[in-house]
Amino acid sequence: MGISFWQIAIVAVLIILLFGRGKISDLMGDVAKGIKSFKTGLADDDTDAKTIEQQATETVAAAKTEDKQAS
Repeated sequence: MGISFWQIAIVAVLIILLFGRGKISDLMGDVAKGIKSFKTGLADDDTDAKTIEQQATETVAAAKTEDKQAS
């Protein structure tokens, strides 16, 4: 005995009646904003990691150049 289509439909109608269409759409909008912020945060972290890696590479290259000049 699984959940039938009619049971799901009745639950959906009750949820819409209790919360109203406005609250549900506001909630979905908030979820979408959260996902967008999360993706933006991940992109910022990738940019920061690349910048740090690039600075480390430049520092190592500069140290090697100084070592060669000192020899």
